[in-house]
Amino acid sequence: MGVERQKKQGQQELAFMGAEKSETRKAAREGTETPIAEQGTESPTRSTELMEGICERENLIKAWKQVKGNKGSPGIDGMRVEEAGVYLKEHWPAIREELLQGRYKPQPVKRVEIPKAGGGKRKLGIPTVVDRIIQQAVAQVLEQEWDPTFSEHSYGFRPRRSAHQAVEQAQEYIREGYAIVVDIDLERFFDRVNHDVMMGRVARRVGDKRVLKLIRGFLESGVMEDGLARATEAGVPQGGPLSPLLSNLLLDELDKELERRGLRYCRYADDANVYVKSERAGKRVMESLKKYLARKLKLQVNEEKSGVGAAKERKFLGFTIIEEGGEPKRSISGRSLERFKERVREITGRSRGISLEDMVAELSKYVRGWRGYYGFCETPRVLRDLDKWIRHRLRCMVWKSWRRGRTRYKKLRQRGIGEKLAAMTAGSSHGPWRASRGEAMHKALPIAYFRRLGLAELALRLV
Repeated sequence: MGVERQKKQGQQELAFMGAEKSETRKAAREGTETPIAEQGTESPTRSTELMEGICERENLIKAWKQVKGNKGSPGIDGMRVEEAGVYLKEHWPAIREELLQGRYKPQPVKRVEIPKAGGGKRKLGIPTVVDRIIQQAVAQVLEQEWDPTFSEHSYGFRPRRSAHQAVEQAQEYIREGYAIVVDIDLERFFDRVNHDVMMGRVARRVGDKRVLKLIRGFLESGVMEDGLARATEAGVPQGGPLSPLLSNLLLDELDKELERRGLRYCRYADDANVYVKSERAGKRVMESLKKYLARKLKLQVNEEKSGVGAAKERKFLGFTIIEEGGEPKRSISGRSLERFKERVREITGRSRGISLEDMVAELSKYVRGWRGYYGFCETPRVLRDLDKWIRHRLRCMVWKSWRRGRTRYKKLRQRGIGEKLAAMTAGSSHGPWRASRGEAMHKALPIAYFRRLGLAELALRLV
């Protein structure tokens, strides 16, 4: 019965998309000359009826499920994802008609700032839920045609491709002797994309003027910040489902240029590394690419974050490639390790006023997520050291919570510590960090104790 109720609920939520695919297509083709099925071998992205494909029921259902699964924050209208189904059931026919007539106008995005991994703030633009569904529907159709034409050296925001694959390819280049990295970081890429340059690239692939107008509308929809709306003259708002695909389209031109020059490279979104054999060659490549990006794509290289150097001195997607035993090995970059420790310190702060069990649960969730990405490294010693550091951090937190010498002595004795060692430890003049490293605390709170609490480990044990 539970399954049937879920199925019925899902059907009700999708009701706004129409009951029959044929009805959607019939209404969509009103006023057009040639049905989609009769267009022969013409590419769907060059078709003048691309919007009809975007508004297909199956495509919209897929887009709705994706947006609903991603959840996300409300846009400027305050509508939450959970509320969108009811709203669209009433308003979708009118919205669809606006799309098919080329009259749909996206709303401004909501400006949100989040902390950047390297410091500072990253500006996100959150579209309304309705705009997110439409963007997702557009992206699904365009990606199906565009993605196969993109470079094999591009790994970001693409199906069946990942950051790990990019790092592995970089490692292979270094193994082949291309151990000097030309590290290119584009300065505020998503904020500075030239709209005319972007739309010129889109127009080469899209023949439906309604879709071109809609995409430009998303680019120029404006932002709402501090209650005021302002126009956007450049940039692709981060936070919209269509933005990653558009960024890959624009930077595919950089990919093709690198391939034309016969260079070895990996690109993940706006982070690109080129691999050469000498520093002299690396500097020459860097200078020529700066000129190419500025002239051809109107993009600037971030001088502070970009550079030329040995692989071990540069980081790529959170990793660095070091040499161990004559072989290049994937290691975790120093900055990534620092950020990990910063977050663990926040979670394990004694002033938070939560129980050790709740703290371990929250910490374990973060550790598992971090391990899912950085466990890809080939330096297990680093992971083991982090596990030790985490346990030390927790022992220190517990030691501080005991506060007084009498309490510490009592707690240590309760955990089986001998009278003499318990007394020496409880009466020690050492600070909490050093005291928690001692024999007594290791015996009182051993590894097995933390495992019983459910503490996740970075260096997974072999069963």
